Amino acid sequence: MIKIDNHLGSINIANSYLTALIGYTAASCFGVVRMSPVGAVQGVRTNLLGGVSIDNGVRVYVPKGESYMVIDLHIYVTYGVNVSAIVDSIVNKVRYVVESETGIEVKKINVYVDGMES
Repeated sequence: MIKIDNHLGSINIANSYLTALIGYTAASCFGVVRMSPVGAVQGVRTNLLGGVSIDNGVRVYVPKGESYMVIDLHIYVTYGVNVSAIVDSIVNKVRYVVESETGIEVKKINVYVDGMES
């Protein structure tokens, strides 16, 4: 649960909602083939269950006592596409969707391209 306090009160957002929102938004961008699992939990879930979860490749940080978040995304992109353009598109779209849906400022989005696939 992500809890952010502001002058009006507290905002509580479930981690599963936030990671699913971010994962779906990033995966729907042009040039993204799939999201790469990050961390032990996502890696084990992907390898053992064999399914692809929408929150794969998403990690969200909210520093304690702060009212902003930092997002890490791990992706695979289509071979032969301009990677810089894909990353810019992902950053802009994810920032817009998260800020408009949650009202929480996204301070930074780190996009890690883990590989290319055709």
